[in-house]
Amino acid sequence: MTEVNTPARPGEGPPATGDTPPHSGDGPARPGGWTRFVTARPRLSLLVALVLTALAVLAGGGVADRLGSGGWEDPAAESTYATKALEREFPGSQPNLLLLVGAGRGSVDDPAVAAEARSLTARLAAEPGVTGVGSYWQGKSAALRAEDGREALIAAHITGDEKAMGATLDRIAPHYRGTHGPVQVRIGGIVAVRHEMQTIIQEDLTRAELIALPVTLVLLVMVFGSAVAALLPLGIGIVAILGTNAVLRGLTSFTDVSVFALNLTTALGLGLAIDYALFIVRRYREELSTGADPLTAVATTLRTAGRTVLFSALTVAVSLAAMMLFPQYFLRSFAYAGIAVVLLAAAAALILLPAALVLLGHRVNSLDLRRLFRRRDREPRRPQGTLWARTADLVMRRAPLFAVGTAALLVVLGTPFLGVTFGTADDRQLPSTAESHVVQQHLREGFPGSPGGGLEVLAEGPATKAQYAAYRQRVAALPEVAGVEGPLVKGDAAYFTVRPRGEAVDDPAQRLVGDLRALPTPFDTKVTGTAAVLVDTKHAIAERLPWAAAFIAVVTVLLVFLLTGSVLIPLQAVVLNGLSLTAMFGAVVWVFQDGHLSGALGFTSPGSIETTLPVLMFCVAFGLSMDYGVFLLSRIKEEYDRTGDHESAVRHGLQRTGGLITAAAVILAVVMVAIGTSRVTNTKMLGLGIALAVLMDAMVVRSLLVPAIMRLTGRATWWAPAPLRRFHARFGVSEGGGQAPERRAGSEEHREPVTRA
Repeated sequence: MTEVNTPARPGEGPPATGDTPPHSGDGPARPGGWTRFVTARPRLSLLVALVLTALAVLAGGGVADRLGSGGWEDPAAESTYATKALEREFPGSQPNLLLLVGAGRGSVDDPAVAAEARSLTARLAAEPGVTGVGSYWQGKSAALRAEDGREALIAAHITGDEKAMGATLDRIAPHYRGTHGPVQVRIGGIVAVRHEMQTIIQEDLTRAELIALPVTLVLLVMVFGSAVAALLPLGIGIVAILGTNAVLRGLTSFTDVSVFALNLTTALGLGLAIDYALFIVRRYREELSTGADPLTAVATTLRTAGRTVLFSALTVAVSLAAMMLFPQYFLRSFAYAGIAVVLLAAAAALILLPAALVLLGHRVNSLDLRRLFRRRDREPRRPQGTLWARTADLVMRRAPLFAVGTAALLVVLGTPFLGVTFGTADDRQLPSTAESHVVQQHLREGFPGSPGGGLEVLAEGPATKAQYAAYRQRVAALPEVAGVEGPLVKGDAAYFTVRPRGEAVDDPAQRLVGDLRALPTPFDTKVTGTAAVLVDTKHAIAERLPWAAAFIAVVTVLLVFLLTGSVLIPLQAVVLNGLSLTAMFGAVVWVFQDGHLSGALGFTSPGSIETTLPVLMFCVAFGLSMDYGVFLLSRIKEEYDRTGDHESAVRHGLQRTGGLITAAAVILAVVMVAIGTSRVTNTKMLGLGIALAVLMDAMVVRSLLVPAIMRLTGRATWWAPAPLRRFHARFGVSEGGGQAPERRAGSEEHREPVTRA
């Protein structure tokens, strides 16, 4: 049987031993079960947390150095197979390191320039870990010489995985970059692009944290007034971030993890921990203000807000877990990081925070900095949430107008996404001054046929020279082909290089991939190259996207039903959450694809959106929207269970949570904007896009659209068929605590919540 205890006198903290006193039998139920577990030894709990956090710092140290900067490819795709086979059999077929050799005002064919270039080529060929070295000065290939004759290329292939390639580049780059006699050398290629991207992301993340932490602390002080209360959410966020870094460090031992996941760790670690701590601390202070002693206030808070935090964490984790359904490790990395940080943030909020609140007691309101700016003769303060209550009244009086107008606005803001063009992440993700970006830009503007951007065809199986020659002629006759080189034969394998007429990944190049794959041949062929990788990535995303969306929708509907007991509310939540993301997707295309505001935001628009990024942004933003949705719905449900008055419950829910949700959204937006200051375009897009999404969700959808829709649906909002009502009565929960009450059909009366012993 559950033990109950009597409350201490108001203002007293818990007994020094951590034990709870006995309860007389009247008044609110005293701590039991989970509350007793997390508050029995608060000092010990915090000490253990401190030790574990210190261990996490040690375990997660250097995690960024073990993360990869790729992961956009489908491991099972044809292009991936061909790439690995060519790297193994023909390492020179796919150079990933380019040395751009400039002759100044002279020509690359000048004797002194040619001699120095040949010397550099020979030195590079002798480097450990470098194979397939070739240059313009060896074969005089026009594709390796700039059209003005002042620049030419040395191409090579660095072997190994991403970490090995990065280490090799770090070792050799200083010896080749810069001036060598009559030539100037710059380093580019995919290895240099990814390595430079990884370095910049690490630098930018440190800067983002330095921006976000102090600004967040100031905002928390403004929200709570008390400096003590403001420090609690920040501490929970830091614990979640450090713990997740340790988890990622462990994951790198047996799987690939993207360096981009570190940005999500910081953003969600701070954002969600602050959300959860805001919700719990606000409810705790609410209970204290009614005269409850600290231990009773903690018990009530965990029974109400604590359950909401648990459900919120589950809904966010579900959205992030959907990325596990995709094969690209770029997306899976965000699932690893996101799920870890969500669970750690929730665990810290539900274990460490209650322990801290028990120890602080009424001191949680200490150091109220706002009183420095208050006048002694000020008028009495208005009841909490008065503005939000008036907003709810206004919206519900004009519910059809707000429902139609808000939905139409969101749809209009999303229309630019209809013109989205999907592409790949390339050097244009980097600042225009980055060396590898400069090299690739020189190739695009000054070299014929987009060197390094062609397609490679791997031919496997026995074949004669005549068959290879016939195949080459058929390929050359395709309308989108600018030229064909090869074959280079090794045993029963050969490869051809096909140069498309336009850009490496434009629509004609993608059509050419299909034409090459459909071309009949007497041997097996596999096509790879930038355009082929893009085609395969788009196919993998399209194939799994419906399953991911269905997974998110079904599990979200189930979780929200368990929280509310309604059939209509979970469906509304899914639809309205999706609608809240339209502005984000429209802005992504208008700004980052079409290039509006590129000067002000400091990025180079590639004219496309990286294919996996909308999936990532949808999963993260949908989860965060559900986070706020659960906060609002749980408070509405609590009031509806108490009074049975639908409109009053909606008004009360918005009154109690409107300011909280807005504050949480603003703080999370600050964190995401800090991430959005990154010099890497994808990271900038992720940060600024999600910041816009959470602000639109909190300030438009939760404040206007949700109360308007709930007013229109009226009492039917809470309807469920009898079998589902019985299911919810048995398994559902509500913020009111215990199991969900079972309503009698057609009546506002309900049974009291039943708490299991």
